[in-house]
Amino acid sequence: MKAINSLKTPHKSKAVQVAIGVRVKSGRAIAVLVAGPAESPAVLARREIKLCDPAEPDSMQPYHAALDMTGAKGARMIERLVKVVRRATNGSIAELLSDWRGAGHELRGAALVVGSLIDPAKIPNDHIRAHALEGQLFRVSVQEAVVENGLTSVVFTERDVYSTAAAALGRSEDDLKRVASELGRAAAGPWRADEKTAALAAWMVLAGTRKRANK
Repeated sequence: MKAINSLKTPHKSKAVQVAIGVRVKSGRAIAVLVAGPAESPAVLARREIKLCDPAEPDSMQPYHAALDMTGAKGARMIERLVKVVRRATNGSIAELLSDWRGAGHELRGAALVVGSLIDPAKIPNDHIRAHALEGQLFRVSVQEAVVENGLTSVVFTERDVYSTAAAALGRSEDDLKRVASELGRAAAGPWRADEKTAALAAWMVLAGTRKRANK
């Protein structure tokens, strides 16, 4: 797990609220640490983490790896790779939270940004369904790891995150896009759409926004 920039520890005399935004991808995630108050958030750190095992390349896309397999053989491969994903995700999230808590941050909660919440069972195409199953797997694995490590979690879709934030924060989508870009000035390393949506999701946690995702 690679740290992209150093952590900034808030002054001990101030009760600074801190939240984590995580843009969940296939086999990896981008985590952004955001401090409040909600009226003027600031990015403290960003980090990319692994949700798969590099020694098991198929764990990046477990369901795709078994597309050409039928029956018990395919089921066994998926079962094994899913265990690899969950183990890797648990380790990465535990390390991430330990590092950021160890730097003195009191974490309020975590927000996940995902590509879709569609039910894979409703997708007839095998290839597209495999993508949906992987999206579901990595999302649920991160959610479970976050909860296991003592944090609450909320989920937003990438498509709706700006409109949801506009309603939650009382600001226009254009204004939020401007602020999300400006937040990256304090973060070393890349500041792309993934980082922006992760930061925005964490900002909503600081503002007390709640949204339930279906597993």
